Amino acid sequence: MKIDYKELIDEIRSKNFWAKFIVLLIGSFLLAINFNLILKPNNLATGGTSGIAIIVNKLLPNIKSSTFVLVSNIVLLIVSFFLLGPKKTGLYVLGSIAYPVMMSLTEGLCVWLLDYIDLSDTLLLVVASGAVYGTANGLLYKTGFGSGGADIIIQLITKYFKIPNGTASLIFNTCVLTTSGILFGVNKALLGILIIIINSTLINKIMIGISDSKTFYIQTKKIDKMVELLSESNAGYTILKTEGGHTKTANDVIMTVVSTKEYYLYENLIRKIDPEVFLVVSDCYEVYGGKSKQKKSFLDI
Repeated sequence: MKIDYKELIDEIRSKNFWAKFIVLLIGSFLLAINFNLILKPNNLATGGTSGIAIIVNKLLPNIKSSTFVLVSNIVLLIVSFFLLGPKKTGLYVLGSIAYPVMMSLTEGLCVWLLDYIDLSDTLLLVVASGAVYGTANGLLYKTGFGSGGADIIIQLITKYFKIPNGTASLIFNTCVLTTSGILFGVNKALLGILIIIINSTLINKIMIGISDSKTFYIQTKKIDKMVELLSESNAGYTILKTEGGHTKTANDVIMTVVSTKEYYLYENLIRKIDPEVFLVVSDCYEVYGGKSKQKKSFLDI
């Protein structure tokens, strides 16, 4: 019987919903604190709709940043519904609402804290902001929910301009940082870049290690199902002939390499297909050659 991948992915994403929702709220709270306490008072636009909000607030001071982010996210959710589809849009709804709500709720607290916190040390400011930013985003990514806003814009650029997700993200953030440099000065833009670098490093560390890819070694009695999974997801794989050290029993072990961002989903799919699987995952820092994606994968749904 053919595996229903949509059903498996839906089951994985819906598992422990309330626990994930609480983590989402914590991540949104940290992002809001970082924005109101560090980024906005110091005009540090680091990308995303919050970065655009800082730029808009400079040009139009009467527009509250939280209101701008909320309205922008709602508009982008509507656009996403029609252009990216309801299933993908559904992943962004909670994050799109939670973040601007937290921005509004923490604004007064941060204004009060600014009277007691010394933010004159630029290096400390950048490290602290990057650490909070990265921790918050790492928590959000672990939940499987998107934060909306810039994520939707990047998905749209990727889909309609046929360029990789990472390139789309680079283009978007470069536009925000360039505008920031023009309005606030080159130093502010450079500090924003440093915060983004720290943020990206921490996200990878929180998600699972710091490598770009993970190597899976899979020993299973359901090898045909595993091969089907990897084939349908258009992942390259190699079947290794092995022998048990103690039992001397001949076995087949599947080796495959997946991106760090897809690690959590693959791990859950493999365990769903075979709960008794023997699975070893290790960091993979570089991959040369091998199979590249030539067709649409079920992971793109």
